[in-house]
Amino acid sequence: MWTNLDRPPLDEAALRKALVAGAGAPADPRSFWRRLDVVAETGSTNADLLDRALRGDADRHVLLAEYQSGPRGRHARPWVSPRQAQISMSAVLTMPGRTLSDMGWLPLLTGVAVVDALRSIADVPAELKWPNDVLIGGRKVAGILAEVASAAPDPTAVVGVGLNVSLTADELPVPTATSLVLEHAATADRDTLVRGLARALAQRWSEWAAAGWDVEALADAYRARCATIGQSVRAELPGGRVLLGTAVDIDRDGRLVVQTDDGTRTAVAAGDITHVRAVER
Repeated sequence: MWTNLDRPPLDEAALRKALVAGAGAPADPRSFWRRLDVVAETGSTNADLLDRALRGDADRHVLLAEYQSGPRGRHARPWVSPRQAQISMSAVLTMPGRTLSDMGWLPLLTGVAVVDALRSIADVPAELKWPNDVLIGGRKVAGILAEVASAAPDPTAVVGVGLNVSLTADELPVPTATSLVLEHAATADRDTLVRGLARALAQRWSEWAAAGWDVEALADAYRARCATIGQSVRAELPGGRVLLGTAVDIDRDGRLVVQTDDGTRTAVAAGDITHVRAVER
């Protein structure tokens, strides 16, 4: 029994029928996912799937939680959300015959998929902040975290998406966040959004696999959706170094290329990136 009319629970049976191979009647040959579960509460969907991936065959398994008590983002940063106000979704993906280094593009690919789903289904001008924050009007609506489950025999990773759906202004974790409801999205129905997100991720993944894991087309798609390119940025790098410059490109390794005033270009693989105005530099 549920009482919040604005935040109904996910329909696990309907999502399985729509997304899982063999769950429909008849089975949809386009189905990509092999298993889908919805739990009322967990500490972290990513942590749960990492554990399952280590214990057996969990490839193409999607896990959703109505509430996460201990979710984590990049650099193990926590965040909280009211129950059923967010989409907390993780998925296991394996790259047969590849190396662990090939997995570096997975969070960026997921970002492209999330932007595509939000633009087409929610009709919002979503875009990417490198490496994998999803923004609307400069405010963060979704975050992505990819974690390696195993390196052998085939590299396997868990990718998680946290999407703010119906959070009010008072419920936002930080002033720079937003939600689909606050951005007047065309829909805030989480079942519809989950279907769109899962299908967009499956499509992007399948296209990447069909291309032999070549990143050229994927990199072009990412660049086209990346708001960071062309921005003046402040990059806080590992070791405490700070780099100021203009983001000019994403290279084939998924790194952000920053050009300083003297023309020097530096490829940033990891670090906190802040979009800044030129006068703040």
